[in-house]
Amino acid sequence: MSVWLQQQASSHRVQLAAVAIVSGLAVAGSIFTIQTIRRNIAVEELKAEISSLENSHNIETVDFGQILNIFAPAKHTIRFQITNYPNPISPPRVKRTNMLPSLPEELETAIMIQVPELIEEQLTRTSSFLTPTGLSRLRSAFVIVIGLGGVGSHCSSALVRSGVSRIRLIDFDQVTLSSLNRHSVATLADVGTPKVQCMQTRLQAVAPWVHWECFNEIWRKDQAARLLGPFGGGDGQAPDYVVDAIDNIDSKVALLQYCHENKIKIISSMGAGCKSDPTRVLIGDIGASLEDPLSRATRTRLRLSGIRDGIPVVYSIEKPGPGKASLLPLPEEEFSKGDVGELSVLPDFRARILPVLGTMPAVFGLVVANYLIMELTGYPHETGGGKARDKLYDTVLAGLRASEERLVRADGEEAQGLRPPVSKDDIGFLIDEVFWGKSVISGLPTRLTLVRWRAPEGKYQADTTYDGQKVMNLSMSDLVCMTKEEGISHEQNVLIPRKQPEEIYDAAVVDLVRHRLQQEAVYSRYR
Repeated sequence: MSVWLQQQASSHRVQLAAVAIVSGLAVAGSIFTIQTIRRNIAVEELKAEISSLENSHNIETVDFGQILNIFAPAKHTIRFQITNYPNPISPPRVKRTNMLPSLPEELETAIMIQVPELIEEQLTRTSSFLTPTGLSRLRSAFVIVIGLGGVGSHCSSALVRSGVSRIRLIDFDQVTLSSLNRHSVATLADVGTPKVQCMQTRLQAVAPWVHWECFNEIWRKDQAARLLGPFGGGDGQAPDYVVDAIDNIDSKVALLQYCHENKIKIISSMGAGCKSDPTRVLIGDIGASLEDPLSRATRTRLRLSGIRDGIPVVYSIEKPGPGKASLLPLPEEEFSKGDVGELSVLPDFRARILPVLGTMPAVFGLVVANYLIMELTGYPHETGGGKARDKLYDTVLAGLRASEERLVRADGEEAQGLRPPVSKDDIGFLIDEVFWGKSVISGLPTRLTLVRWRAPEGKYQADTTYDGQKVMNLSMSDLVCMTKEEGISHEQNVLIPRKQPEEIYDAAVVDLVRHRLQQEAVYSRYR
């Protein structure tokens, strides 16, 4: 063995290999040493540029606008907490604070120093998905979120984390213990504080570069120009999108009307309460958002003001059923105290408790945020959740005309040129809003038509008040929704022999029709 080692040691190839290995190790050691020295020097330079944050340090107030200019960021952007909270907040005063005592000092320093490279690194996954151009569009967007409950808070949080850099928050309410089951960022420490303050404080720790405008007030139409105006007021950036996460029907309808009339893009969240199936949450036009009570009420009010479609909404098609949650009634003792409307926080706001599974508002809010990101960046996407019903309305209108013509001819009158006094929008309103898209006889939702409920006292004849026109002598309150087969049977058994519906149908059907027509009378007050 010793002889073999002596031979190898004297070998010229072995000697060259040994020299190469030793040289490589020496070079690698030198590189690592130089890198370590440079890193230590850089860390020391960063430390030297930041004042010590020990207990003896005097806190310095800095201007919000100066440190958070995303388009010309300061070299050092320091994390902060709100110390003074005016209403509205624009801009707040902030202070430096040591919020990460448990982290290594170098890591905390790196987090506190927000240089453009670090912002790009934080948003790198979003950039790789949307492309740098798409991310640039997102970062330059201005979004207004109205309502910061479960839906609005999750939507706002997702937008901030994705890169939206100008956000206005509007909400009058405070964080409560009961809202912690569905709020995106609130903690026990936030209970009793305004929701807008909670959102801004928590999300600033995630994205210090975001510009905020917070209004701790209720949305009112008489303040719409200010609340939905340009960022910073004056000639600032107009909102690219508005998020409606309001759960009060009057405020919601007023907001949607204002945005529709002023051509401000808006997406509205319908009701997440009493819902439990995330696979039933869809995005679609409000004109097609069936099976959702809040959507139905909103859609009805909008239709009465002339707005039938053109507003995207997030809604659920989950149906209520036995064993599922429902709106909780007020205890009897509350009614004995007087007007139950006085129990609500503000006029016209609901007083009863709406059961909410904490996951569902989050689903709604994230779906809204996802839709906005796709829209703001131009990323290709599709919305679903509703069939175009215009064809159905045309078919029902034609069927109503044919039914009236048959009835007029049955009385020996001329039916040619007979015209209905209702429009396609009226047809849609009756079918979807008054009769909920179902037959009053069987409850079937297919092959629907509208027919008279009762025969008139006189003949079936046209109204010829207007020269040259023959108009059907009926009103919307005369019509009911049935299937086509049921409609023909109704003509033959009730309308032509002039019998009363109570002679043919049972009490349940008669009561349902009475209830639906009473609803139509209530709705007609808004027309």
